[in-house]
Amino acid sequence: MDIFMQAAIEEARKGLAEGGVPIGSVLVHGGRIIGRGRNQRQQRASAILHGEMDALENAGRQPASVYREATLYTTLSPCPMCSGAVLLYGIPRLVIGENRTFMGAEAHLREQGVALEVLDSEPCRELMARFIARHPDVWNEDIGV
Repeated sequence: MDIFMQAAIEEARKGLAEGGVPIGSVLVHGGRIIGRGRNQRQQRASAILHGEMDALENAGRQPASVYREATLYTTLSPCPMCSGAVLLYGIPRLVIGENRTFMGAEAHLREQGVALEVLDSEPCRELMARFIARHPDVWNEDIGV
């Protein structure tokens, strides 16, 4: 597994240790991480801080050219909100840890020309499957069910 997905998994594990949903993300530009994030809806009582949104927030304001050359790594298939942020900022490539426990807006992203790579990572699947089994109410709230 590459170092960037490993960093996203580390963020997911931090989130789980803090009592949150174990989804992590990193934004990479020029071969280095410029933003790290994890789902913080529980920890910060936030309506929008999914892992991808937190990574974008922590990257700070960037010129459009940076987003257009960046890759977003995320441990779980992105929901419509996070996919919208990918499209809004023109991020051309997304590396997804897994999409078995949740299938986000991948078809829409592909239709819009975003290159997706799904790793089907066992560590990512295990993190989410265990969390969903233990906290179905929190998970359902997180995905708007």
